[in-house]
Amino acid sequence: MTEHKLIVVIGAYGSGKSEYAINLAKDFNDKDHDVVLCDMDVVNPYFRSRDVREQFEDIGIQVVAPEGEFKHADLPMISPRIRGMIMKTDRTVILDVGGDPAGARTLGRFVPEIKKRGYELHFVVNINRPFTSNPAEIKLMLEMIESLSSLKVTELISNANLMEFTDEKVVSEGVEVVQEVANDLGLAFHKYLVLDKFQEAIPENIGNKKRIVLKYFLNKPWEQKLIYKGI
Repeated sequence: MTEHKLIVVIGAYGSGKSEYAINLAKDFNDKDHDVVLCDMDVVNPYFRSRDVREQFEDIGIQVVAPEGEFKHADLPMISPRIRGMIMKTDRTVILDVGGDPAGARTLGRFVPEIKKRGYELHFVVNINRPFTSNPAEIKLMLEMIESLSSLKVTELISNANLMEFTDEKVVSEGVEVVQEVANDLGLAFHKYLVLDKFQEAIPENIGNKKRIVLKYFLNKPWEQKLIYKGI
């Protein structure tokens, strides 16, 4: 029998958590899961799961996000359909949640349903972004997320990157920092993320972790009609 998980993906602004959530949904879909991706990011106007709705629905992945006149609104809104989706145990459900206080509080609205079903909560960390640059900051953000959401982080994901300036040293430093946090808190830490554009520069098995290569889905608005040239 196929196990249909509920996976909550959370991370600070610029962590890459939406790219991870989107790629996770695509991976489960490729493994013949019925997948629902729920956009619960109420802050970030540029990198949101809702931006792949049409593309994903063409391949059978349901994306739940504000619709109609609110589809592209930069407003703190989430779809009222999310509560029902969380309880659909015949589907793999992925929640893409902002790691700021507003995002954590929004997640907290669904705690009874989430706990009833059972969940994984993946905290995506990029040490090259504000508020998660060292173990102390990461622990502080994790504590805030858990306190405001009333849920527990179950796994740490390292996504250290500087976009076109990403190299092995950048990724290795991220793995080392996240490993320290994982050791201190007794949390699972199994993988680090690399965009497909940079995978040739980043080896596998850094720190004995699994390298996960992400496809770059979420171009910024000014990149939509441009070919990426590393600038």
